[in-house]
Amino acid sequence: MTVLVAGGTGALGAAVVGELLQSGYDCAVTWIVERERERIESTMGDRVQLVRANLTDPDGGVTAAVAEVEDLEAVVNLVGGFASGPLVHETELPDFWRMVELNLVPAFLLAHEAMPRLVERGGGAFIGVSARAAVRPFAGAAGYVSGKAALLAFIQALDAEYRDQGVRCNAILPSVIDTPANRSGQPDADHSKWVDPADIARVVRFLLSEEAAPTSGAAVPVYGRA
Repeated sequence: MTVLVAGGTGALGAAVVGELLQSGYDCAVTWIVERERERIESTMGDRVQLVRANLTDPDGGVTAAVAEVEDLEAVVNLVGGFASGPLVHETELPDFWRMVELNLVPAFLLAHEAMPRLVERGGGAFIGVSARAAVRPFAGAAGYVSGKAALLAFIQALDAEYRDQGVRCNAILPSVIDTPANRSGQPDADHSKWVDPADIARVVRFLLSEEAAPTSGAAVPVYGRA
C-alpha cells in the first residue's frame, strides 16, 4: 500500500511518514523547495519516494506528482498554513483569502487527481488536517478559521461523494501541535498541553488501517490536553 503524504516534509509530516514506514506502508512525499527534499533525503534516505509539486497551484505539477505514485491506495494531506492578527474589519481581503486558499486548495487538487485512482482500484482512504479552530474559533484569525472550516466541509463532501465507491474520507482536528516553530512563536505557553506530532501520526495510521473501515466522514479531535 502506497500512501501519498502531502506536506510530509514538515514536523508533523516527518512524524506521520515515520509512523507509516514503521507500520509497513510505502510512502511518497511531496516537496516544493530544495531544502525540504534534502532534509527528507538525509533523514529517510531511499525509504520514501519524493515527488515535486506545488499544491497551491493548479499548474504546479499536482497531476504529474499523483501519476508518479504507483499502487496509490491513500492520500494524507498535511498542507496548510496559519496566520493571525487583526480583526475582520482590519483585515484586507487578499490576506483573508490567502488563508482560505492555502488550507483548502491543496486538498481539492489532490482529491481531483487521486479520487479516480482510488475508485478504479476499488477503494482507499483520504485524510485531511483541519483544526480545532474550525469548530471552536478564536479571535484574530478569521481567514485561518474559515479555511480550516472549509477544509472540514470539503472532506465531508468527499465522503458523501465517494463513500459508496469504497473511499473513506476523514478529517483530523488538532489543537496546537508541539513543534519547534510553535514553541518559538509561543515561548510562554504551557507546551505540556499541546498535542505531540507522534500522537497525531498514530491517529492517522489508524484511520488508514482496516481497523478504521467503518469510519468515514468523521471529524476526529486530536487536542492533547489543551
